[in-house]
Amino acid sequence: MIRVAAAGDLHVGPDSARAVGEQLRAVADKADLLLIAGDLTKSGLTEEAAALASQLRGLGVPVVAVLGNHDHHSDSPNEIADLLREVGVTVLEGEGVRIDTPSGSIGVAGVKGFGGGFAGASGAEFGEPEMKAFIRHTKERAEALETALRTLDADVRIALMHYAPVRGTLQGEPPEIFPFLGSYLLAQAVDRAGADLVVHGHAHRGTEHGVTPGGVNVRNVAQTVIRQAYAVYAFERPGRERESASVGSQPTSEPTT
Repeated sequence: MIRVAAAGDLHVGPDSARAVGEQLRAVADKADLLLIAGDLTKSGLTEEAAALASQLRGLGVPVVAVLGNHDHHSDSPNEIADLLREVGVTVLEGEGVRIDTPSGSIGVAGVKGFGGGFAGASGAEFGEPEMKAFIRHTKERAEALETALRTLDADVRIALMHYAPVRGTLQGEPPEIFPFLGSYLLAQAVDRAGADLVVHGHAHRGTEHGVTPGGVNVRNVAQTVIRQAYAVYAFERPGRERESASVGSQPTSEPTT
């Protein structure tokens, strides 16, 4: 059985890095891989990224991450990614990576994603240059995700992003801000290329479970949503998600829908 741990929106600063590290210390006993769905830092400062990197070093399990909007806030995303890569974290933005484990292979395609809204209530690449640039960025990120997914040859394929691809995992957030929380173009990319699971963060007041129009399970793993250090998603056989395990002092399991 392949087990994938996932969390998002860690918002780490120098004052909280040690606590986050303690929460993640046992992840190698629970999963074959740890995914981090963006917003690794509070304000996108390199000292915040360095503090987190010191805790991710030597976890004993591969770590794959994408950056989020907080990680871009101080205009140092490349420096943040480099600090994480120095300790062995794979940081993706439009690329894919294959992780081989004793239980099977896991392919992860990752992008930050962006906003724009959802079918029936979305922006268009029309009008002012600023609006065109906004939607164009979303289209570019969705296209990069689709291309990365298509390159993956693995038992399980996962799309990792920060912004949400569906409305379903945004329920609980004010509908007025849905266009700033994600885009349906990301879900379209997943459905065209195919995946076994989508993992995202960003929607702190959303819900965990959703599904793309094409039937791919979506999980919002923002820590305020899953209410734990990370969730574990298990695949009993290649391509089939079987259970979501709550990870705490005493892990439990429940069937997914």
